[in-house]
Amino acid sequence: MSERPVPSDDRSAPAPLGTGRLGMKILVLALSMLFAASIVGYMVIRLRASAWPPPGVPRLPGALWFSTLIIVISSGTMQTAVRAVREGRQRALRLAMLLTTLLGVAFLISQTLNWFALTASNLTAKTNLYGFTFYMLTGLHAAHVVGGVIPLAVVTAGAWRGRYSTAFHPGVEYCAIYWHFLAVVWVVLFTLLVIVG
Repeated sequence: MSERPVPSDDRSAPAPLGTGRLGMKILVLALSMLFAASIVGYMVIRLRASAWPPPGVPRLPGALWFSTLIIVISSGTMQTAVRAVREGRQRALRLAMLLTTLLGVAFLISQTLNWFALTASNLTAKTNLYGFTFYMLTGLHAAHVVGGVIPLAVVTAGAWRGRYSTAFHPGVEYCAIYWHFLAVVWVVLFTLLVIVG
């Protein structure tokens, strides 16, 4: 059976998303400056190093590609949730939000396993500047992913309780802005750390 759009009820008056969206854009701008400064610092260290990565440093785990796949897919499921709530498809909204939250947790687990693998290979944040910058950049990003998974879980719970409708869904919109931002930041970090090296 095809899912029928659920019309918004009378209690769900159109919400003024303008202020909230502006706040999210300011937050994203501030975080963009933080990550940009961190990346510039990394590039300065990299360009000044005689060899990068330093000799004897273990290769970065191939599972970082898996982490990247996870967060890219989660960005897609987040956008699916946005489309679903705008069209009043409640079941699709609930499933997409749940999947996005689970993928966010999976990303954190994958990153943790990558750190354990590097630590087992004797590359820690104290080993050298290469190790320090890797853990600093990936840890900074992971901390913000944790900060994104928590509201994702809250919004998911709200979606399952029928809190959001076509007319009222600011939580879904705000989560999408933040989550897409984290996905873009990770792709940039992955390119610098793994592909460029």
